[in-house]
Amino acid sequence: MEAIKNRYEFVILFDVENGNPNGDPDAGNMPRIDPETGYGLVTDVCLKRKIRNYVETVREGEPGYRIYVKDGVPLNRSDAEACAYVDVNPDKLKEAKKKDEKLDEKLRNFMCSNFFDIRTFGAVMTTFVKGALNCGQVRGPVQLSFARSVDPIMPQEVTITRVAITTEADAEKKDTEMGRKYIIPYGLYRVEGYISANLARKTTGFSEADLELLWQAILNMFELDHSAARGNMSVRELIIFKHDSELGNAPAYKLFDLVKATRKDGVTAPRGYSDYIISVDESNLPDGVTCIRMG
Repeated sequence: MEAIKNRYEFVILFDVENGNPNGDPDAGNMPRIDPETGYGLVTDVCLKRKIRNYVETVREGEPGYRIYVKDGVPLNRSDAEACAYVDVNPDKLKEAKKKDEKLDEKLRNFMCSNFFDIRTFGAVMTTFVKGALNCGQVRGPVQLSFARSVDPIMPQEVTITRVAITTEADAEKKDTEMGRKYIIPYGLYRVEGYISANLARKTTGFSEADLELLWQAILNMFELDHSAARGNMSVRELIIFKHDSELGNAPAYKLFDLVKATRKDGVTAPRGYSDYIISVDESNLPDGVTCIRMG
């Protein structure tokens, strides 16, 4: 399939209610937070995981839509498939590359054509351990920033109890066990993203069909991932800026500045999406850029 021809930037607005959107293992799994400002954070890795999981679920078994970075599948297992495709012994890959200058390109093309997440986000297909395969590195056309909450968040530690006791010895001493979970009552988060048509054409072949699937995955990335720990999480709006050229018609920051999320008058502690007004100043869109709102 032909690669996309237009550059894009986009803004995702998602919220969480009574949940932990992205626990920090260095802080006892509390919600990630900027300690200087109190704004909540969600990593790009966390969001890409949701997108990968959605694509794997809805396109399971379809050629070209496998997922490279997934639970329970070592990366080298997938790398070995590329070696088999070019008929090279993985143990002799280094020597084979010296004989065939285009072998790296052949390996990369195999991985891009078979794995959606490599075609989209890129991948480092080299692991620095003895005997590891080297299928090169791919810089993906789609990149996400960290998500940051629109307002400071207030993490809460909630004490919980359960009637099921862990051991026989404990059962003789007590009737319940105590536990803790961390939540934020409500938070609206904003994440900004970029799509390079230039990288799609030169490197991975990210296509229009891939782009439509990406939009679908973003809008639904929490719908197949609900859990008690994460509370109620939903993508509220996806705002897309489409350039009419491959290299773009305006700096990304100027487009992102057009999107505003502000609290309604009188709201001091937001507890729902309806407490905000979302606006896009389309009257100041640069020439050659159009805005599409989805959600």
